[in-house]
Amino acid sequence: MVQIDAVLPVPVRDLDDDAIAAAYQADAVRSPWLRVNFVSSIDGAATADGLSAGLGGDADHRVFGILRRLSDVVLVASGTVLAEGYGPMVLDDESVAWRQAHGLQAQPVFAIVTGRLDLDPTSAIFTDAPVRPIIVTTASSPAGPRAALAKVADVLICGETEVEPVSMVQQLAARGLARIHCEGGPSFFGSLLDADVVDELCLTLSPLLEAGASGRIAHSATADSRSMNLAGVLHSGDTLLLRYTRAR
Repeated sequence: MVQIDAVLPVPVRDLDDDAIAAAYQADAVRSPWLRVNFVSSIDGAATADGLSAGLGGDADHRVFGILRRLSDVVLVASGTVLAEGYGPMVLDDESVAWRQAHGLQAQPVFAIVTGRLDLDPTSAIFTDAPVRPIIVTTASSPAGPRAALAKVADVLICGETEVEPVSMVQQLAARGLARIHCEGGPSFFGSLLDADVVDELCLTLSPLLEAGASGRIAHSATADSRSMNLAGVLHSGDTLLLRYTRAR
């Protein structure tokens, strides 16, 4: 297992999974709590060869798995689900045992955000899901695909023509899914920032200079600065794993 050390708030060498989990739970003081997780090159690229997976290393993958372990729901926009080749949301046996020992359901819920409903209801995302997934969409989404997806997932209507993040967070929390872990993508992250619902950003800095035409981890039509506090720093070799919480 790749070694991960803590730098802030307290230097500690060779953290085990429980210590990493405790570090990422330390500042989740509100309910609901929306955490966003991304990886970036040190020159700001959000992808390598078109995929975020091209930037992640062993340390990023280890923390990525622990963050899923801590969540009630894993939230992803459909564009990222399709581009990154997501399958059903199934955690490994070790994570399941950890969750059950800590009073959580065996598996988190997989929630997919989509206005176009461009998902195949016969895909393994739905047919092999250990927990019924959720589709987050709008009232104006196409009725036919919505009806088809409603047979294999719960459908949440969160807005008329655009998904409204505040409504989405409230509806997830009302279902008991208050620990929300978002894995992208950049446009969806931008909408969450516009609505000011992001409580935490977990950012892995991959030790690469990528250049190219890759976009940023967040983008939207507006720009409105959000102050964040540096809550934790881990490192593994030349990789930094940063945790920022919203300064409210």
